[in-house]
Amino acid sequence: MIFDTHAHYDDDAFENDREEMISRLKPAGIVHAIDVGASKKSMPLVKEIADTHDFIYGALGMHPDEVGDIDDDLLAFMRKGLEDPKIVAVGEIGLDYHWDVMPHEVQIHWFMEQTKMAWEADLPILIHSRSAAADTMDTIQKMYGPGAPGAGIKRKGIVHCYSYSLEQAKIYTEMGFYLGIGGTVTFKNAKKLKKVVTEIPLDHLLLETDCPYMAPEPHRGSRNSSLNLPYVVAEIARLKGISAREVEDVTYMNAMELFQIPE
Repeated sequence: MIFDTHAHYDDDAFENDREEMISRLKPAGIVHAIDVGASKKSMPLVKEIADTHDFIYGALGMHPDEVGDIDDDLLAFMRKGLEDPKIVAVGEIGLDYHWDVMPHEVQIHWFMEQTKMAWEADLPILIHSRSAAADTMDTIQKMYGPGAPGAGIKRKGIVHCYSYSLEQAKIYTEMGFYLGIGGTVTFKNAKKLKKVVTEIPLDHLLLETDCPYMAPEPHRGSRNSSLNLPYVVAEIARLKGISAREVEDVTYMNAMELFQIPE
């Protein structure tokens, strides 16, 4: 059983065959998937997809590149949406200094504000962090570190598409966060991530695709989907010297616990 903890079936890349693609997932062993909101445009469709497919759940949040679109109406929509039992996380939220679409202080402000929304709704967060290792860690420690307001929260969230150091990975997992592992772990040049996956215990790892992006080898560069997760499973199993079945089972239970999805 495979649980894809971060997908974007709301993306325009699936506009022409969204339902056909979703219909292929359960027969292929994709038992659950989280469709993740990232923009003002995407969130209504994320909610619709989650509400109309029994095995798909949703997350609502504004990607750091999109936080300039946040207004009172959108915040009201999000808060109302977070009351839906099919919406199980706030995300993706965080920091992106690669494109620098929004000023850093604005990104940090809305990262923290959306995190507070997750606390109010008793939901975990899905963290996007690109080229922002230091500020992401600083923000998370201010929110969740020892003595911080969120230190006692059990279901904290996921560092999505983890790409930073083993040292930081240890800090995140010690605070109670999971690391999202997707197609990049299959890339030959992903030595840092392979080391993280090798060293961090499986009970702190989760499977994800970020589809339609980040397709694994041997499909790198093509449109990604949850159907490609067996390649990620196989690489994690190889790195850890365990069976693919164990990778699937443990990461599945990790996700079920984090998102509090009933069996």
